[in-house]
Amino acid sequence: MPSTHLALFQGRQVRKVLRDGEWFFVVQDAVAVLTDSADPRQYIKKLRSRDPQLNQGWVQLVPPLSVPTAGGIQKLGCANTQGLFRIIQSIPSPKAEPFKAWLAQVGYERIQEIEDPELASRRARELYKAKGYPQDWIEKRMRAIAIREELTGEWKDRGIEEQKDFAILTAEISRATFGITPPQHKSLKGLARQNLRDHMNDLELIFSMLGEAATTEITRAKDARGFGQNKESAKEGGTVAGQARKELERKSGRKVVTSENFLPEKKVRRIAKKD
Repeated sequence: MPSTHLALFQGRQVRKVLRDGEWFFVVQDAVAVLTDSADPRQYIKKLRSRDPQLNQGWVQLVPPLSVPTAGGIQKLGCANTQGLFRIIQSIPSPKAEPFKAWLAQVGYERIQEIEDPELASRRARELYKAKGYPQDWIEKRMRAIAIREELTGEWKDRGIEEQKDFAILTAEISRATFGITPPQHKSLKGLARQNLRDHMNDLELIFSMLGEAATTEITRAKDARGFGQNKESAKEGGTVAGQARKELERKSGRKVVTSENFLPEKKVRRIAKKD
């Protein structure tokens, strides 16, 4: 399952997908950044019509990869660093050279992270800190990432391969934990492309971790194989967290799930502009 992240170029977001140890960037995001086009997909169509050679090799250059969007998982055209360099050649933009330098740096950082995996963790901490998150929240978020990676690793080892299956299993855990699916949770918080967990409060993060950690343990204990068995384990793991959440809500008189964002999006945008 590709791992999707956000990168920032001059304060603008470019989604990137990790596939086989290499970053692939969403082409329409890159085009939007380079051209300031309000309709990057239309710009790409015109770009391909102007450059027959580019158009002929487009399918190989820009493979469709699974990317989380406001409407769920979608297949979007993505290109690696070399592919984007080729596309940039056909885009007249004063941002072309700075963007190339940015791409090269992102690629170099990925090579460093492969050689030293702890670098990725340190860079993630630095990014969250720059966005204004407090240290205690950052540590919870990093732990949540580790727990999530452990769970998805188990799923891969047990026959889960399709992106949609990962999404369904994750939704089962969320539904049992919080009573709502991730898309419903994002809608409640008014989020679109943003990462849901980056906007969770402490308790939402904690119960997410509990649901996924419990699912990992149950999956191993039952030696779940295939989608059906793993789906059942996901429900059971989420139920463990859901029961704990309900008990806390009963005793505290307060709901764990909230419409509030831990870090308001306006603050994120303001910090990004400073970067």
